[in-house]
Amino acid sequence: MLFVCQSGYETLARTELDWRSGNSLSPYSGPGWLLHSGRVEPLDALAFPHLALQDPAEITGDSVNALASRILDWFLAAVKGQAISEAWPVWWEGPAELNGLGRRISAVQAAFEELLRKRMSRVAKLAQPGAGQGRGAARGLFVWFADFKRAFVARDAWRGGQRRMADDSLAPSRSYLKVEEAYQILGRSPGANETVVDLGAAPGGWSYSAARRGARVLAIDNGPLKGGAADHPLIEHRREDAFKFALLKGQAIDWLFCDLVEEPHHVWSHLLKPWVERRWCRHFIVNLKFGRVDPVGLLKELAPALPPGTLIRHLYHDREEFTLTGSL
Repeated sequence: MLFVCQSGYETLARTELDWRSGNSLSPYSGPGWLLHSGRVEPLDALAFPHLALQDPAEITGDSVNALASRILDWFLAAVKGQAISEAWPVWWEGPAELNGLGRRISAVQAAFEELLRKRMSRVAKLAQPGAGQGRGAARGLFVWFADFKRAFVARDAWRGGQRRMADDSLAPSRSYLKVEEAYQILGRSPGANETVVDLGAAPGGWSYSAARRGARVLAIDNGPLKGGAADHPLIEHRREDAFKFALLKGQAIDWLFCDLVEEPHHVWSHLLKPWVERRWCRHFIVNLKFGRVDPVGLLKELAPALPPGTLIRHLYHDREEFTLTGSL
């Protein structure tokens, strides 16, 4: 499979894949991608890969037209005898580090689409740009450009759910994007009249995200809230220590948020673990910073300890951190 991850994290993705597959393989790789021949199950347990192309074929060509024509030939052969009657995803990407590659990809995509319209106009009209919403398996056309003359193509892909999110001018910080992306992974977001406790809330990006959906938020942080979170009618700000905050006996809330700049084992053992064991929340989104620990070692420790169904992801908007999402 060809795995796509955030650029700069290829080595960690390979280490995780080696661990998950039980093999130590030296993959064929480049910025933001690697080919790995080990059998990885379940794919939904992976943290670093964002997307995986199943059994990709390698297409080469010296020109835009040559690449477009050869990708079309491959696609026509792959769908021969298949009925395509619903919208299908068409995903074209490549390393952003290669200057000018984005323009090359756009040109090949445009040429491919023109050729496809001439050969299969009805199928072409059903094409939807992007990998589609959510996570899990998808069938369509997935194209990853390794460089200007070489692309990998596949009909089937697994999606981890990570994707770039749109910013909000009222959001107090870029951390807003992380929680917005986390909703896509979990498959749900706070709703009107639901309750949220946001531990380590300042400057308030996550609190603002929940409040703009109508949820009532208790923001816990000694620091000030800013932007759209400051003086929001649905956000109550308490200047308290997040690790000392506790609910009253018998009390529970709908959502736990936490994005603290703290040692990850401390956050797990002194915050998330007690909340989960006491069932103080129904859903949780928690970030764990791994800048000073072995990330894959942390994954190995957490995987068996977390509640069933918990997803660990290195998000598009994450840096040196994991985002944990789950429901109890």
